[in-house]
Order: sequence, then C-alpha cells, then structure tokens
Amino acid sequence: MSRSLRLASCLFLAIVTAACSKDVRTGNGGGLGPGQVSSSAQVVKVTAVPVNVSQSSPVDAVIALSISPGFHINANPATFPYLIATEVTTEGVEGIHVGTPVYPDAIKRKFQFAEVPLAVYEGELPIKLNLRAEANASTGRMSLPVNVRVQACDEEQCFPPATIRTAIPVTVK
Repeated sequence: MSRSLRLASCLFLAIVTAACSKDVRTGNGGGLGPGQVSSSAQVVKVTAVPVNVSQSSPVDAVIALSISPGFHINANPATFPYLIATEVTTEGVEGIHVGTPVYPDAIKRKFQFAEVPLAVYEGELPIKLNLRAEANASTGRMSLPVNVRVQACDEEQCFPPATIRTAIPVTVK
C-alpha cells in the first residue's frame, strides 16, 4: 500500500472514530426521518421476550431489534474493523449462565459511501442468548440486564452509536 493511500485510510478512520465516539445511553425510539436523527437509539427499538429456565432445560432468550425503514445497522461481525458491530452484552445475575450471543446472518448491501458491499441488518431481527439455571439459582422471577450496542446508518451517513439497555424477564423453575 502506498504511503499516501495509508495516510488517506488513517485520516478516514480518524474521522469515522471521532464522529462515532459518543456513547448515548438512552431508551428506544423510532419513526424519525434521516434528517432528524442524532443518535442510533432513535431508529432502533430493542425488546426482550420473557423466558422460563431451569437446570434441566436451557432455553434461547430472544432480544428482538426493530430498525426503522430507511436505516440499517452494522452486522456482527462488521465488514471492517473500524465499523461498530452490533453487540449484545449482559450484566451478571447470580444463578443464571448466559451463553454467547447468536447473531442472525447479515444482508450484503452496497451504499454510495462504501466501495464494497457491507454486512448489515435491516428491519426486524432476533439475537439469541442461551440461558441455563445454575445449581445455586433461586426459583422465581428475576431480570437479566442486557446492553445492545448499535450504530445506525442511512443511505448516506452513519450516526453516533448508542448502547440501548433492556432486560430479559426470567422465571427460574
């Protein structure tokens, strides 16, 4: 790679990183047009489906993402390292073992701001988390905190990423 191409690539990465450094911790939103968006949380709605779990039968909990029409989010894994991939993380709850998130297959789309098709998610998509009650789990209802990190884009630009918080209602039997 030539020195000028490396310099241009580094400059591009620095601009993208600076534009995406804000971490907005906010709730769900939606229904806005591209000109009205200031954060990815405005165009991505996150919901968690309640589950019943036991030691003998692990279950897949579902985190459902709903992306407003005209927008997309980066897939996991993202096409390039400098793109912010969609990522689900959980905060520990005693007695519940949480498996690795299972992300859906990405859609490959070509956008005017990228030279190659990008791996993205659009519309409605489920992200699965395998849950199992451990031997020390108390029976009853609890809440498993979940953080969903997304970066939404439209046809021309990407918006500051956001971490959207939700919780999976879990009943241990």
